[in-house]
Amino acid sequence: MTELKPVPHGLLQAFRAYESALMSDDVAALDALFADSPTTLHGDAAGLLVGHERIAAARGSGGGAPKRRIVQTHVQVIDEDHALIVAVTELERGGRGLQTQLWARDPVRIEHGGWQVTAIHVSAPAPAFDSRIWRVVGDPLVSSHTADGALSGETVAVKDLFAVAGFAVGAGSPAWLEQAPVASSHAAAVASLLDAGASVRGIARTEEFAYSLSGLNAHYGAPPNPKAPDRIPGGSSSGSATAVALGQASIGLGTDTGGSIRVPAAYQGLYGIRTSHGAVSREGLLPLAKAFDTVGWMTRSAFLLQAVGDVLLPEATASGPVEEIYLVPSLVGLAEEDVATAVNEALPEAKPLAWEPARLDEWRRAFVIGQAYQAWQAHGAWLETRLDTLGEAVRGRFEMARKVTRAQADEARAVLSQARAEILEVVGDRVLAYPSAPSVAPTAAEAAGVRDDTMRLTCIAGIAGLPAVSIPVRTPTNLPAGLCLVAAPGRDRDLLALAQRLTE
Repeated sequence: MTELKPVPHGLLQAFRAYESALMSDDVAALDALFADSPTTLHGDAAGLLVGHERIAAARGSGGGAPKRRIVQTHVQVIDEDHALIVAVTELERGGRGLQTQLWARDPVRIEHGGWQVTAIHVSAPAPAFDSRIWRVVGDPLVSSHTADGALSGETVAVKDLFAVAGFAVGAGSPAWLEQAPVASSHAAAVASLLDAGASVRGIARTEEFAYSLSGLNAHYGAPPNPKAPDRIPGGSSSGSATAVALGQASIGLGTDTGGSIRVPAAYQGLYGIRTSHGAVSREGLLPLAKAFDTVGWMTRSAFLLQAVGDVLLPEATASGPVEEIYLVPSLVGLAEEDVATAVNEALPEAKPLAWEPARLDEWRRAFVIGQAYQAWQAHGAWLETRLDTLGEAVRGRFEMARKVTRAQADEARAVLSQARAEILEVVGDRVLAYPSAPSVAPTAAEAAGVRDDTMRLTCIAGIAGLPAVSIPVRTPTNLPAGLCLVAAPGRDRDLLALAQRLTE
């Protein structure tokens, strides 16, 4: 051990207590060893957490630190009450890491001699393959045979619902993957991207059968959210979103039935589009609810979002540039205050549209029932004796879907037909704006509690088959959120051009 000054009394004992608590995942002891301050810092590969409260919440939802041992410790004493400790760690799984801790002594504390961590940075060997994000990955996995296409040099994270030749579709379910046949050809959207010069980086994780919005796959874990490291990534196109947010791919190919592009795009600060229903071929795509399923994608720029649209979307009918955007205050009001503020500030010149869908809750319930009925029609025969293979949350949705009768589905269809007519009439030639999701990315513990509120906003585009583009905005606390733009079916290219103009 190298020391520049005598080590203050009790510091090394506190350091050893911290390491012991970390290895035993003693959350209470770790909380006590971190300074209870809004300025306490914890940084690692997932991002920076600021404040004891956020650090404690993230620790409580984690699975503990990887097993390791300390092989070198260096103490740099600042003064009698402050010191920096740098330790070299050797991981049980192999490789070495480094942790740097700033310690301060509170003279009124008795425990651990008053020493507490005020800032920590941890580095560990990055995994060569993060199975939370990817099912399979290559460099690339599938090369394009087009050298000078519109998307040459771009890489695609393909949601594990699309067929990729030579691989089975896994649908986020180990049981499904085990019996799934190997695809002999690419899904239409994958083939089009390859023809345009993009390569397939890999097949990205999704939640089981895409029947969720959180990204919390019970079998493979949740992909990290690099823009909000203590929060969920959003789903069900979760792996595709995280791969793009981390820079491991430039295009995240996914699907959107009830928000599965717009929600992860909002939570992770990405651009995303849910295309008009039927605008992009779904050939080679494993369905969830065919009446609502659409192809979508996410990128880190509006320019690339539009470039992908130029490849995948049909030629647009002449409609002219968008002159005005109409903000819907009643829908903005459904969002939490920080998200509402971010959306309002992003469009200061938008006209307000006095539309208050009085039956929105009824529409949401009908959408949930209609989606559930179709999901069981698509997968019920296989799941009938395999519901126990699903994670708890998705299993609960399929168990509900199993009980939906034809009469209930018909009632839901009638409500949705009326809703669709009203939505299309209100949208008309306008572009409407409201939040992509009502909140920033919640924690894993909060995820179930925001699902209904999220579906209340996302179901609008799904019911009417509208294209919807999510544009990243930032809340006053600098967390990512989404501004959603919707227009009439078929105006996908208009929305992409508008998103590009708004970011110029």
